[in-house]
Amino acid sequence: MKRIACLAALSALTACASIDGVDSDVSSYSRWPAGRAPASYVFERLPSQQAHPQQAQLLEDAARRAVERAGFVPVAEGATPDVSIQLGARVTETDRSPFDDPLWYGPPGAFHRPFVTYGRFGRPFWGASWRYGYWGPGYDFPYYEREAAVLIRDRRSGEALYEARASSDGTSAAVTTVLPAMFGAALQDFPNGSAVNPHRVRVATTG
Repeated sequence: MKRIACLAALSALTACASIDGVDSDVSSYSRWPAGRAPASYVFERLPSQQAHPQQAQLLEDAARRAVERAGFVPVAEGATPDVSIQLGARVTETDRSPFDDPLWYGPPGAFHRPFVTYGRFGRPFWGASWRYGYWGPGYDFPYYEREAAVLIRDRRSGEALYEARASSDGTSAAVTTVLPAMFGAALQDFPNGSAVNPHRVRVATTG
């Protein structure tokens, strides 16, 4: 398993996969006061994010639409925001075995047990053998585990008012398509949170 350390590099992978939606497992928790309407916000960067401003900007750009769909508006210059919003994300490349997919085998009798060799770049190359001795195609595609997290705090008191985390997996690591959908999933329960955690949320991609 290989951790992808630089989110900036992932933006170049946008065209690697075309998907129309992302299914995420979401856990959300809320202490948002009843009757309080969302108002102005500012993204808060942790010291580690301040050290890597380009990556932090990618996260903020990915989350902005979901934040503003929840009712928040950017704080006016020189004004005090109502809330601060912290963001986090993780994308990890992993190798997925076809044994994870019960449909890999196809109809009864179509395949023998799948085999594994190592393909280009040392990544496992999965294939299968047909009856009558024909060796079927293998696949050398990366697979990714992805997480996105949101924490909303009252700017004056510092109290945490809403917390959510979304996780998903798939063949795309594109920051500009997958992460916006995952931040949308994380904020779908706002302001109430969910009584069932985790729960599945599907959000369409935007590009």
